[in-house]
Amino acid sequence: MTLHSADRNDSTAGKRAVGDDAGGRRVFMSLGSNMGDRRTHLRQGVEMLPGVVAVSPLYETDPVGGPSQEAFLNVAVELRTDLEPTRLLGLCHRIESAAERVREQRWGPRTLDVDIIWMEGIELDTDRLTIPHPRWTQRRFVLAPMRDLAPDLVSESDVRFGEGTVQRLGEL
Repeated sequence: MTLHSADRNDSTAGKRAVGDDAGGRRVFMSLGSNMGDRRTHLRQGVEMLPGVVAVSPLYETDPVGGPSQEAFLNVAVELRTDLEPTRLLGLCHRIESAAERVREQRWGPRTLDVDIIWMEGIELDTDRLTIPHPRWTQRRFVLAPMRDLAPDLVSESDVRFGEGTVQRLGEL
């Protein structure tokens, strides 16, 4: 899987904490995969994100909503970026396409899902994009990895009351 983009940042991929001295807005992303080599899809997706500050531990999670399907692997990623929300969304779609994601069924199985969860200082609700993500506070597969990176945004009780089950597996 290869993405040719000026937004790519290989030097920070896979690192748990790079530091937050980079400029830009604080952003949290959620990445998930339940098809093919799930761990590789996640690693490569993280490598393609710009301004990676930290990557959560890896979680195996039950699917929430949608058809019956295999378990997901999920991580949260903290970024610092100057990308505007719509440009970041475009990058998310290019990363998913590089993983050969096919959008056949809403909430169906996928090689890679890359979602913008939260952007510092941004509230947006359009036909294409809602920030913060409209269901992030309800989904344990988002809350548990985000708690590892952002205890200022996600409490233990938030995780406890989230929908779904998660199992922490260790580092990506």
